[in-house]
Amino acid sequence: MTQAYPVYGRIDGPIVIIGFGSIGKGTWPLIERHFDYDADKLTIIEPDPGQHNFLRQHRLNFVDTALTPENYREVLGRLLEPGKGFCVNLSVDVSSLDLIRFCRELGVPYIDTVVEPWAGYYFNTTDNAARTNYALRQAVRDEKAAHPGGSTAISCCGANPGMVSWFVKEALLTLARDTGRDATPPADRAGWARLMQGLGVQGIHIAERDTQARRVPRPRGVFVNTWSVEGFIAEGFQPAELGWGTHEPWFPENGHRHDTGCQAAIWLERPGAITRVHTWCPTPGPQFGFLVTHNEAISISDYYTVGSGDAPAYRPTCHYAYHPCDDAVLSLHEMFGSGRAQDKHHILAEDEIVEGIDELGVLLYGHEKNALWYGSRLSNEAARDLAPYQNATGLQVTSAVLAGMVWALENPGAGIVEADEMDHARCLEVQRPYLGPVEAHYTDWTPLQDRWELFPEDIDPEEPWAFRNVLAS
Repeated sequence: MTQAYPVYGRIDGPIVIIGFGSIGKGTWPLIERHFDYDADKLTIIEPDPGQHNFLRQHRLNFVDTALTPENYREVLGRLLEPGKGFCVNLSVDVSSLDLIRFCRELGVPYIDTVVEPWAGYYFNTTDNAARTNYALRQAVRDEKAAHPGGSTAISCCGANPGMVSWFVKEALLTLARDTGRDATPPADRAGWARLMQGLGVQGIHIAERDTQARRVPRPRGVFVNTWSVEGFIAEGFQPAELGWGTHEPWFPENGHRHDTGCQAAIWLERPGAITRVHTWCPTPGPQFGFLVTHNEAISISDYYTVGSGDAPAYRPTCHYAYHPCDDAVLSLHEMFGSGRAQDKHHILAEDEIVEGIDELGVLLYGHEKNALWYGSRLSNEAARDLAPYQNATGLQVTSAVLAGMVWALENPGAGIVEADEMDHARCLEVQRPYLGPVEAHYTDWTPLQDRWELFPEDIDPEEPWAFRNVLAS
């Protein structure tokens, strides 16, 4: 018997998916399941010949062209129709901001999973401050301020950034209920910020542990990952960044502030993919994570700020604390050790993974119950049963894209928005069937525990959750 899936609406006009790597390939069947649309009006833009056989086998229209600053308006102009359809940008090396502007000129709904620059930006820009996600995000926020309203363009709506911002709100409501406070969802941004402040949350880790593994050992000279290798390398070479909270009693020697914009974040003079932090997830308990820069580290700290940006009354610290799959950790060691990126890339397919889950959630810490992890514990085995062409990591991303598309269709004149500004309950209602167990876990662990006493560290025993203690020596 064929399973019936909810159809969330009709998309009239062309649907253009830009990029057909692991995330594009996984998003397409969710669009097919959950929207009514004309199949002959769906087109993929994908220049990688390695994807073309799949596209031909499934009789999908595709354009074998890489978008560039010189051709994107012409290429997209031939495919999109004013006021209709949807542009789903799942690519690398294509400017999100330029596509947002163009789609909004046409009145075409738009979504992406990251604020991406044009090719070369990450490695050819010598000013590290300009290479931060803070700078990339601020350019989108400036565009929003300059041109409010208009057709909906959702910026940064994957698993993280994206879904984790919805988890933060659910975690806050859970913490409110469990501490005997009013758990009525606030009506606006100011209300959410006051709720977090009132609960005493000092900060948030986007705490992730990916245990997906295959039987074959990782070959030398190959970067193996469970999602885009190009995307991971690019963000890993950006400076480590974090939203900077008002409770922090210490400032890193290699840290830098921003003089313009929301001023919610700082950056470190060090690549994120070799900057380690102490964190906690339900399966491993205490673990190391990499402080890889992500948009949500900035947007969450910004969204929950109480007071002015340069001198807030309250702001939480927020950053990614990512332990990728073991093969990816070894790939990072090899890459940074040799001083060059591997020529060969491999994404673990759902059929070759034999065990493991992607445990992705938010760790809210520093409150009266110490720390609360709230998130998805999706296994690869479950992901294979739920949707085709993706592992657990991919499905957490693609289901968030689906949720974002539904929200955009239901809110057509919302302008430029981030996940923090969307209806988290509606988005999780759409996404939850694809997330496996979504759970809340309290822990009494703090970064002061499980340290090696034989090697004294420069830590702050008076502030257990200070970033000084979270940052690994």
